[in-house]
Amino acid sequence: MPPQLTFSRELGIDLGTVQTRIADATGVLIDEPTIVAILIDEQKIVALGKEAQAMYGRVSEETIEVAHPLQKGVVADYEITQHLLNHLLRQVSGPLRIFRPRVMITVPFGVTSVEARAVHEAALQAGSRDAFLIQQPLAAALGVDLPIGSPSGNMVVCLGGGTTQAAVISMYGIVSADTMRFGGAQMDEAIVMYVRKKYGVIIGPATAEQLKIRIGAAVPQDKEDGLEVQGQDQVSGLPRPVTLTTGEVVEALQDPFKQVIETCRRVLEKTPPELVSDIIDRGVALTGGGALLRGTDKLLTKALGIPAYLVDNPTSCVVEGAVKALGMYNLIKRNLPPV
Repeated sequence: MPPQLTFSRELGIDLGTVQTRIADATGVLIDEPTIVAILIDEQKIVALGKEAQAMYGRVSEETIEVAHPLQKGVVADYEITQHLLNHLLRQVSGPLRIFRPRVMITVPFGVTSVEARAVHEAALQAGSRDAFLIQQPLAAALGVDLPIGSPSGNMVVCLGGGTTQAAVISMYGIVSADTMRFGGAQMDEAIVMYVRKKYGVIIGPATAEQLKIRIGAAVPQDKEDGLEVQGQDQVSGLPRPVTLTTGEVVEALQDPFKQVIETCRRVLEKTPPELVSDIIDRGVALTGGGALLRGTDKLLTKALGIPAYLVDNPTSCVVEGAVKALGMYNLIKRNLPPV
């Protein structure tokens, strides 16, 4: 657990569909699943983060609801989001909160003013002194130290749990970008559908995610891995094991990756030619948990004709960039979402 500190501090918050991370200038302090467990009768939160995630699909749906307060990158349940932020900020800042933190919170590119306000209000209600918003691709570019203050083009692709975002950034601002409300969670669904269709076996999203992480890839691999998972026979309803290979996961993820490639192409089409030539020289920075899937860089390099590379800190660069953004607020404020 992070040290209990009570002095005022500057925090970056990456409020993601799947994970919420909080960092300060020293690094990431909290990395918890964006999930809560609620007692339905009393409408009371009984668990948050990892504890709530452990209950997912394993508790009676009539007594405890395990909820994701963010859906596809935006706040779906305002009150729960506020409670979650409150709990996490208290963990970081201590219970006294004499000096309330200044926070920079990430939002997907292109959120509506209503969606942006919901995040802003939730942060203030949870105990922040000041709250600012920053688009996730801009925060990611800051977090991986891209030279975005220069008049040259830098391209970032954020493969998140609930959204996929591609953006070209120059002079501290986003020149062209696109957000697809589709991410790692939908890739897990694609694996669930594939197993159901091919084997007549129903598996849960958590099992699909394990398949993706442990043997999955974006392109065919030289070495085929296999993994046996337990599912439920679609006809008899009884448990039935099924063994999947890396090649089958690649096949299951073909359509989701087509959509990722289309998003990147749309952004490049909207980008001025001078900036595109910079991007060809520099390459495309891949960030987010989805970028960790083997071969994602190879697939995008081939599909776009531009070298794509995995950054050193794909899962933490957005929250680290949000912290940096507070220190350079005057330079970037005209490019941040209004609240």
